[in-house]
Amino acid sequence: MSERHVQDRQRDFIEFIERADAMVQWYVMHSKPRKEALLRERLRIQRIEVYLPSIRVKPVNPRARKEQPFFPGYLFIHVDLEQISISELQRIPGTTGIVCYGGEPATVGDSLIRTIQKQIEDITESNNQSANRFKSGDWVVINDGPFANYKAMFDCRLSSQDRVRVFLELLQGQKMRLELSANELQPLPH
Repeated sequence: MSERHVQDRQRDFIEFIERADAMVQWYVMHSKPRKEALLRERLRIQRIEVYLPSIRVKPVNPRARKEQPFFPGYLFIHVDLEQISISELQRIPGTTGIVCYGGEPATVGDSLIRTIQKQIEDITESNNQSANRFKSGDWVVINDGPFANYKAMFDCRLSSQDRVRVFLELLQGQKMRLELSANELQPLPH
């Protein structure tokens, strides 16, 4: 085989791979209520690349789910609809179909998927740090909700991941116990 012939075959192979990659797109799949995890596993069994953006939570009830979908009722699949038909995807248990606009399946760009992944990472990191940045007895300011701008004393983290208890200082030194999201607090400026 001549060197030119080998180069031609390599170029043809690269073009084939590029065309195949161009046909694989991200699509939004709609799941039945609270069936996102089931659908994700069913899609994986079918060897379909799937992304279910989820956030870890610490529920009050220990038997409750410890992971919740970021977009309840939706997940993303990375497929070539020429290889796997929409009707085939709709028969997978747990789905109600692919999201379409004007009768055409809605595609999602790789950059949006990366942005969502980054946002999930940032939220997870923030949740892990927000309740841990205060210790019992620290003075904080409530920065959101009906008690915005009030001073309070941090008491403790609650069993839910981002829930905390504070004591709101009222008139004449009285304190009222409040349960809030840790994200609603900021350190009291000195």
